Amino acid sequence: MKKVLIIDTSILCVLLEIPNMNTCGPDNDRWNKQRVDEKIKTEAGNATTFVLPLATIIETGNHIAQSAHSRKERAELLANFMKKSADNETPWAAFSDQSILWSPEQMKELADSWPPLADQKLSLGDATIKDVAEYYARMSFKVEILTGDNGLKAYEPIAPPEIPRRRSRQ
Repeated sequence: MKKVLIIDTSILCVLLEIPNMNTCGPDNDRWNKQRVDEKIKTEAGNATTFVLPLATIIETGNHIAQSAHSRKERAELLANFMKKSADNETPWAAFSDQSILWSPEQMKELADSWPPLADQKLSLGDATIKDVAEYYARMSFKVEILTGDNGLKAYEPIAPPEIPRRRSRQ
């Protein structure tokens, strides 16, 4: 089963070394630059596809613009990931794959589904990341949300069990 890695803002901020955002996650599951780099390298070696949700791009861009220094350098790094996604450059998934999630029907569905999630403290950005994860799960991908946020991680779709193939008798 092919795997996608949905990259959340918390992890992307660590990867890009945004000032004052160089770690994320709880104390017992802390993500730093070295750990994120190792995860990305491992997943790329396993032919995993990397997905940048629109919310991750926007939120990370906001953090870069508001950081104390190194804004241009970090923005250029983020722009590079955006271009790789736009060009569907392996291992990055084309952003256009997610375009269905921004149709009028999907926007209405998001508008209906988000208020109860907000009551549970799930941000609108995280709700859209959850939708991206569910979209890929429906397409039979194994989905991992790479995040330092346990609340968002809880919405990671459960992979269906792989059914062993029978050998043909000859």
